[in-house]
Amino acid sequence: MASNLSRGILKLHHHFKTLLFLLAILFSTLLKAQDKTITTLGDVLIFTMPATALGSSIIIGDQKGTWQFTKGFLLNQALTIGLKTAIDKPRPDLSNNSSFPSGHTSITFQSAAFIQKRYGWKYGAAAYALAGFTGYSRIQADKHDGWDVLAGAIIGVGSSYIFTTPYQKEHMEITFNSNDGHYLLGCKYKF
Repeated sequence: MASNLSRGILKLHHHFKTLLFLLAILFSTLLKAQDKTITTLGDVLIFTMPATALGSSIIIGDQKGTWQFTKGFLLNQALTIGLKTAIDKPRPDLSNNSSFPSGHTSITFQSAAFIQKRYGWKYGAAAYALAGFTGYSRIQADKHDGWDVLAGAIIGVGSSYIFTTPYQKEHMEITFNSNDGHYLLGCKYKF
């Protein structure tokens, strides 16, 4: 009887180990799929963020904003590509020597900074969150380290802030004020 019990326990132990092994394979596959999804989202945001920033300014007829975005984007690309070429830092995965600074991060942060500075924090907060996610996705994909991402963010925000001004939908405002029989008519024009 003890022998049958021992064999039963050993069999159960063997099945338990097999189950744990299969679960480990399943979870590692799910985690790998999740990592791929994060990487893919970061790769999608590199295109959708600037398209959204530029497209929004075109759709609302903000020609000044369109030009400001374009100048910031061109400066951002010149700085990012120039630094990648000059510094020649290997990527963490050793796939090439284009690690510093992160181009994905500089593009998404340049777009986010444009949206925030031109149209306000109401839209900018979400844009910065997406840009931050892009930076995270580049570290997670083993394409960059934290310094690469930080430099990309600084270059992106800086290149946008140099050219971008807040959007002024109304350029002229007329005011009227009365106090104790005195009247004041004012005109304010924003350039």
